Amino acid sequence: MDFVSGVAARAEDVVDALRFFTRLPLPASRGFDFARIAWAAPVAGAAVGLIGAVALAAAAALGLPPFVAAALAIAAMVGVTGALHEDGLADVADGFGGGATRERKLAIMRDSRIGSFGAAALMLSLMLRAGALSAALAHGVWGAAAALVLAAAVSRAGALAPLATLAPARPDGAGAAAAKGLAPPGFAACCGVAAAIALGLGLAALGLGLALAALVAAALGAAAMTALAQRQIGGQTGDVAGAAQQAAEIAAWCGLLIGWSDA
Repeated sequence: MDFVSGVAARAEDVVDALRFFTRLPLPASRGFDFARIAWAAPVAGAAVGLIGAVALAAAAALGLPPFVAAALAIAAMVGVTGALHEDGLADVADGFGGGATRERKLAIMRDSRIGSFGAAALMLSLMLRAGALSAALAHGVWGAAAALVLAAAVSRAGALAPLATLAPARPDGAGAAAAKGLAPPGFAACCGVAAAIALGLGLAALGLGLALAALVAAALGAAAMTALAQRQIGGQTGDVAGAAQQAAEIAAWCGLLIGWSDA
């Protein structure tokens, strides 16, 4: 594969990743293969974060209060992803919180209805993310925007952690399909891209210390959700991947805010 063909193939991977992780109206490319596009998940996350950053900057320019501006930015991100990861978080919370057995937990997770645990998890996730972004605005709009892109990018690598390290909890479903063929090198490439984005934003806007804090915190958040899924249902599902993304994003924000408070 020559250089031009290689660049074109990588560009198609990014388009496929954006089509998977967002609802952006993009043209179809090669036959979809999640394992092939895994490396581009953080790039798709950065694009989602950039959309949120534009909404944040526009709201701040209009003079809206920090929390309102932050909430609008989070709303833009939820809208562009179709609440993909939030849906997974709600299903996992309902299943893990409401099921007494592994089978019952999995059955609840497949139910499209939302219960008390799912509603509480969604509310807490949205509050924590909007609150963290609001607090980040104290360090300037552009610093907050860079932090938003960083958290969105590294947390998409977190979403792949359970898919790459756990067996599917059921033989069918999104988790089994996505994890098929997702070998350790693919996940390692995804983590490498996430780290490169984080460090690039650290050098350009945030500082390397803050970027590393967010990166490590996101990894811990994803690892915690992965371990919880192994304990609760003995494996992963697509919903677990969504919940891991949410855990990683919230953890990344905690790392950033702790780093800012120590600066």
